[in-house]
Amino acid sequence: MAAKSDKKVIVVSKTSDLQRLKLEKLMKNPDKEVFIPEKSKDPSAKKAPEFIRNVWGSSAGAGSGDFHVYRGVRRREYARQKFNNEKAKREELDEEFKAKVSKIKETEETKAAKKRAKRLKKKQRQKDAKKRKKEGKEEDSESEEEEEEEEEEENEEEKNQDTRNHPDQDSQNVENVKTENDCSDKKTISETENSHNT
Repeated sequence: MAAKSDKKVIVVSKTSDLQRLKLEKLMKNPDKEVFIPEKSKDPSAKKAPEFIRNVWGSSAGAGSGDFHVYRGVRRREYARQKFNNEKAKREELDEEFKAKVSKIKETEETKAAKKRAKRLKKKQRQKDAKKRKKEGKEEDSESEEEEEEEEEEENEEEKNQDTRNHPDQDSQNVENVKTENDCSDKKTISETENSHNT
């Protein structure tokens, strides 16, 4: 009697409290084996009757209970056929689902592989660009100087070729410049004389 009165009544308000109580109860005696119920068996159809045990003679008529026997046999046969049809349909749907899942997986894997390759390519390009930048800074100064020298040499060669190809034009240009200079000198002289006269 004293042992019963010592036990406290615990009122559980939440499911988490209930779970905690169950776990505490299990942990009080950890050596005790936990009972795990086995999985319930899948429903199975009854086997079709292979042979009829009660065979009537040719002179026997139908008894009063034969109709009920026939009705029971027919009901069981319909139930068996229904179960088999449902099972076949379920298996077919499962196969379709598995095929669909595998197809989706393949497409996702191909897409992921393409994107992965693209990312790796981009990373490689960035690495190459960084390398080129580092190398380019050193080579840029040298290459710019070389380019400037080449441009100057080309300009000089073009000028030399022009003078070689058209010496008459150069002499005419020189004469034109001389005549222009003479004219400008004459104008300045005449202007100075006019200013003195006035």
